[in-house]
Amino acid sequence: MKKKTPVMLLTAVALVALGFGLAQFTRLPANQPGPEPRPAPAKAEANGKAQARPGTVAAGGADPISPDTVHFVTGAAQLASIRVEEARVATVPLAEPLNARLAYDENLTARLSVPISGRVLAIRRQAGDLVRAGEELLSVDSPELAAALADVRKARSDDQRRRLAYERAQRLSEAGVLARRELENAQAEFETARAETERAERRLRNLAPGGAESPTFSLRSPLSGVIAERRVNPGQEVRPDQAESLFVVSDLAHLWVLIDLPERDLRLVKPGQRALVKVDAWPEERFPATIERIGAVVDPATRRVQVRAVLDNPDRRLRPEMYAQVILAAADAGQAVRLPNNALVTQGLYSYVFIENPPGFFTRRKVKLGVQDRTHAFIVDGVEPGEMVVTTGALLLNSELATLVK
Repeated sequence: MKKKTPVMLLTAVALVALGFGLAQFTRLPANQPGPEPRPAPAKAEANGKAQARPGTVAAGGADPISPDTVHFVTGAAQLASIRVEEARVATVPLAEPLNARLAYDENLTARLSVPISGRVLAIRRQAGDLVRAGEELLSVDSPELAAALADVRKARSDDQRRRLAYERAQRLSEAGVLARRELENAQAEFETARAETERAERRLRNLAPGGAESPTFSLRSPLSGVIAERRVNPGQEVRPDQAESLFVVSDLAHLWVLIDLPERDLRLVKPGQRALVKVDAWPEERFPATIERIGAVVDPATRRVQVRAVLDNPDRRLRPEMYAQVILAAADAGQAVRLPNNALVTQGLYSYVFIENPPGFFTRRKVKLGVQDRTHAFIVDGVEPGEMVVTTGALLLNSELATLVK
């Protein structure tokens, strides 16, 4: 019993100390602040995306920048979807592109048929071939040409016989053994034979301008160019009165552009004026042309005037009968920055573009539009020549900007 007394004493002391501590804790004021909680760490920026601040848009940890600027760090995935181009100036066109089509330059085009009837023996050249003036295109076996050759030979023979008879009559008349009337008859017969020879030779020249020694007719190209069309086959019977030409040979290095001009724009167009031609085959290219002729009448059905322009086509990429659109520069047309429509972002009544400066920083800027067609717009204010403009990815940047400023 005596051994348990120290243990009980220690236990009692511990209980007293614990009670004293609880009493002191309950005396603390109710409004006394406790320890402040540690702030949660900020979320790290992922994938190089831009980060928003009040009134600014900046990369994570970057200094504040313009509220209309998006910044992507080097290597950000979004940069792969963005393309920039240098702003360039171009001549401001009329209000709208005009419908047109390309056509042969008829001053440099020959539509060839045969002047005689016959059967095609051989075709020497094919569509698409380059030919020189005088080259043979096809040969035709022609009974008509054979008859013309026979007429020439007969006429020449008769002419020679009548000439000899006339010369003999002259000698006899000079010798006094031939009456004057006989001399005059011989002279008349000779002149008739000579006229018949000239007629037969002229007909032969019409049938075969280069001359002919056989009944085979050769159709030759009158000019240098390209065989644009061929509508004949070997063995085919051909006639001079056929509706379609057998060959079309044209110098395709020069084409006509036939433009349908609305009558309201007639006062803006003059001969010698510059124009730009665009075709679907090369939508990003513009081919220069020059206005040559303006129609004298207005089509009563369409209220349009046909205007003809001439177009140089040295590489022969453009073809007759291609549909085209023509941009006519007014006589007093100025210069403006020309951008693809993909570079524009429209919000309400305003249009914007994104300018990259410096690299990786894309600033949205309001612009004033001039003429705009289906593919391009002319910027009359807001972009300077030489600035780097976003032409692909403008909508992505605008969406990113809208997300960051919320």
